[in-house]
Amino acid sequence: MDAASNKKYVRWEWRTIICLMIGYALFYFVRKNLSMAIPAMEAELGLSKVQLGIFMTINGVIYGASRFVNGYLVDRFSRRKIMSLGLLLSCIVNFVIAFSPKMNGLMHLLDAEGKATIGLVYLIGSLWLLNGYLQGMGVPPCVSLLSHWIRPKELPTKQSIWNTSHSIGAGLVVLLCGFLLKTFGYSAWNLCFIVPASIALLGVPIIFFGIKDDPTEVGLPPVEKMDGEASSDAPEKRISDALQHKIMVNMVFKNPIIWVLAIANFCMNVIRGTILDWGGTFLIQDKGMDISLAGSVVGGCELVGGILGMIVAGWATDRFFGHRAHRTCLVCMIMTTICFFCFWKSTATVSIIIFLMLSAFFIYGPQALYGTCASMQCTKYAAGTGNGVIGILGYLSTFVSGIWFGAIAGSELGWNRVYVLTVAFCVLGSLVIALIWRIPATGNEKVEKIIAENS
Repeated sequence: MDAASNKKYVRWEWRTIICLMIGYALFYFVRKNLSMAIPAMEAELGLSKVQLGIFMTINGVIYGASRFVNGYLVDRFSRRKIMSLGLLLSCIVNFVIAFSPKMNGLMHLLDAEGKATIGLVYLIGSLWLLNGYLQGMGVPPCVSLLSHWIRPKELPTKQSIWNTSHSIGAGLVVLLCGFLLKTFGYSAWNLCFIVPASIALLGVPIIFFGIKDDPTEVGLPPVEKMDGEASSDAPEKRISDALQHKIMVNMVFKNPIIWVLAIANFCMNVIRGTILDWGGTFLIQDKGMDISLAGSVVGGCELVGGILGMIVAGWATDRFFGHRAHRTCLVCMIMTTICFFCFWKSTATVSIIIFLMLSAFFIYGPQALYGTCASMQCTKYAAGTGNGVIGILGYLSTFVSGIWFGAIAGSELGWNRVYVLTVAFCVLGSLVIALIWRIPATGNEKVEKIIAENS
């Protein structure tokens, strides 16, 4: 490729990365806003923690299913159109949630005291379920677009840059909602849906007009042809459908390492969900913080803990653990256990903030690396299926962190029992991932043996 084409490619590559970072960060504006609206919705609408926990659980499960469905669709239709449509519709759903009590004249949604009836509970719950599906239209287009625009040998590094958009979006929306509730009070809970959705709408044209589905749309060759090594390797890597199926079965479904990773990922997501989904609530109700400070702390967990945690964990894997990401995950899980226990026992505001943010810092290492572990163990031939398996268990964790923990927090047992169980899942997650400490960094040797035996 000549110098002019290379310059054009680099410009479009970074344009795509930046647009996807902005776009996906804004998906979080209409996804993680509920976690900060929970205390206000409890107070103003009389919704219970169990009901709110159900909302989060339904959202998580439907989100997981949606990622599988849309992963199939993005390979057949326009990725930028699917992503921009998902963000647009998610914004609309958030607006409807915000104004749902105003529909009381059409449906019996509020009682005489202005509290939510079961009708409003079902309405908001159904809307949040729909939002879960629409949110699943975000990640698959991003992953596919990145693979179409980034040279294979540069994909891990540049995709990790995009991955920080998760924490940026979640952190900013928590800070925004905390500010809104502090300024206007709990009665303005609907602003936690209206304002983030209004901002997120700006991402729709950025995605739709700022991105192209493939380099060929702007007169550039496919990305594989920009990488001599990748293009030269391509012909000899082709395998039959039957062999592909055999590899998938053996490297994923019959591979005990993947199931260990799946269980460890489940435990990790319970902890992460507890901190991020309930953090604002237990900091206010149990630790005595005001809404603005609680929002700042949870936002800091995402922006500081999340971004730094992912970057440091990736660096440590290559620097100290010989590319064995599962070893980094074990160290991070042990440190999360210690830090969250210290948070639980802390009474001083400063130590509460420090230990909760450290818990987030360490839990984001496994959050970023479990998918890498699965890809490396399944190899490129079955990486998608392997990530799908560990992802499904990760989404099912919302039954624990959402419904179960919500029920416990709303009972006589209270937040103290939630802390006990969170520490227990920290310990369990550490013990599970420790089972594979000695395995090699990748499953390449195993998959090569399968290919050789069936050639």
